[in-house]
Amino acid sequence: MGKLKTAFNKWRQEVHNPFAEGARQREAHFTSTSGFEPPDLALPNEQELSASGQDKYLAKLGFPGEYPFTRGVNPTMYRGRLWTMRQYAGFGTAAETNARYRYLLESGQTGLSVAFDLPTQMGYDSTHPLAEGEVGRVGVPVDTLEDMRELFANIPLGEVTTSMTINAPAAILLAQYVVLAEEQGVNRRELGGTIQNDILKEYMARGTYIFPPEPSLALTVDTFRFCSREMPRWNMISVSGYHLREAGCSAAQEIAFTLADAVEYCEQAVRAGLDIDSFAGRLSFFFNAHSNLLEEVAKFRAARRMWARIVKERFKARDERSMRLRFHTQTAGSMLMAQQPLNNVVRVTLQALAAVLGGTQSLHTNSYDEALNLPTEESVTIALRTQQIIAEESGVTASTDPLAGGYLIEDITDRLEVEAAKYLRIIDEMGGMKAAIEKGYPQAEIHQKAYEWQQDVEAKRRLLVGHNCYQESDNAGEAEQDKKIPAASPLSSLRSALEAAEQRQRARLEEYLAHRPAYVPRFTEAELERRLDALTRACESHDSISERIIDCVRAGATEGEMVEAMVRVWGRHQESRA
Repeated sequence: MGKLKTAFNKWRQEVHNPFAEGARQREAHFTSTSGFEPPDLALPNEQELSASGQDKYLAKLGFPGEYPFTRGVNPTMYRGRLWTMRQYAGFGTAAETNARYRYLLESGQTGLSVAFDLPTQMGYDSTHPLAEGEVGRVGVPVDTLEDMRELFANIPLGEVTTSMTINAPAAILLAQYVVLAEEQGVNRRELGGTIQNDILKEYMARGTYIFPPEPSLALTVDTFRFCSREMPRWNMISVSGYHLREAGCSAAQEIAFTLADAVEYCEQAVRAGLDIDSFAGRLSFFFNAHSNLLEEVAKFRAARRMWARIVKERFKARDERSMRLRFHTQTAGSMLMAQQPLNNVVRVTLQALAAVLGGTQSLHTNSYDEALNLPTEESVTIALRTQQIIAEESGVTASTDPLAGGYLIEDITDRLEVEAAKYLRIIDEMGGMKAAIEKGYPQAEIHQKAYEWQQDVEAKRRLLVGHNCYQESDNAGEAEQDKKIPAASPLSSLRSALEAAEQRQRARLEEYLAHRPAYVPRFTEAELERRLDALTRACESHDSISERIIDCVRAGATEGEMVEAMVRVWGRHQESRA
């Protein structure tokens, strides 16, 4: 018996079998249409590999659920449990968003994903002058615990996992969620979910920051400390390459800049006194699923392998759980075309398939009409059904890492790793990702790659069906296609609806502020001020900030009031225009 077979038998006995016995196994038949069941883990023919070839295979691919995790983060992958199916939603008011969440859960969705409006993302209450015209537009406004209560009304937080796409004020929204869960009788230690909490990418690609980088990183580290102690099932950050890819970076850059961000967070946390194994196991990642199917599959595999080595070799982690790169995926919003929009169903299917073949832990599929209007219930259902069809009908969940060993897949995986490693070396030489961002390095690289992509599209070196090729020769085809698209509200009606929702939210907050003692009868205004002052002092010392935020939430503070208490010490970040 050779090395590969010996290692496989050891893995089967020591890693796979104990996990499979303890895991909740899916009630699924994996028999093919031809009547045979594929192996749960495909291996190369040992006789066709030399001893050195077997060593190379074990070092680079290995087996799922063990270092370097190229083939997946757990031994059974989707044979044991499918990925979490999420649909990102948030619009209008908390009540309207709650109705959409309950519809999605009833349709078979297994996790919630919250989109917040821009004022909430940037720490402004809905009544702030700078919030005017933006309340409820790109997500749901959450000013107070009352809004959080309405957002999750009749949704048991102990039975769902919730992902919250919030960054600069992530600690505040997490605190509101924790307090709400405790009101439902759910201990914070039992809560499952994720806060994005990835502030570095805001300086690179999105711009929804509040504080300068240094205190922002201190706040991120504070949430690491709090979650590692108090919320063992909660992912304290989702390091996001998704937005970088949407801004125009390549697959290799997405790997490199995402991992460089994660390295910076880990460096900051370790310098603050946290042990790598106390928090690294609850880091999660967020990647884009773009349209080049095989490159995207390889991207996820390369990222897993690189992160495992970074955590083991650079940070000297001892616990293998710290080395697992667990990630959520969203299909590429930037690839949704307004022209011939039903084609987007196909695009999303290919992108979702890439995420599944690449081993994602959770997945959001975009609705095909998002380039035109807010997704309808019909389009959202099609997006969810896309995941369910892949899971139940395609056969790709029968085996772990089904494309492993393919000559092309392994070649692309290796190439992406080499290219991403070059970027990581450059960033290290600059002093880390924070320093690189301050020098404008990743921003410039992303801008350049986005420019090159657009040039290729305009020159038709890169073809996008319905956009720069296979276009309708006249309006007849588009008119026929339009009949199949759920009618969007006329622009004027949509604008009126959004304005009415904003007015309702502002009136709701004004009512709350005018009668706050009725909402939080156990707390006086004087006690609220005392707790806000305590939050300010915590920001000065960088000590127990998350606990002080929870105290403020309980006393009825609005998000904007808590942010202003922090701004007293840290100020607001102003982007340099030099």
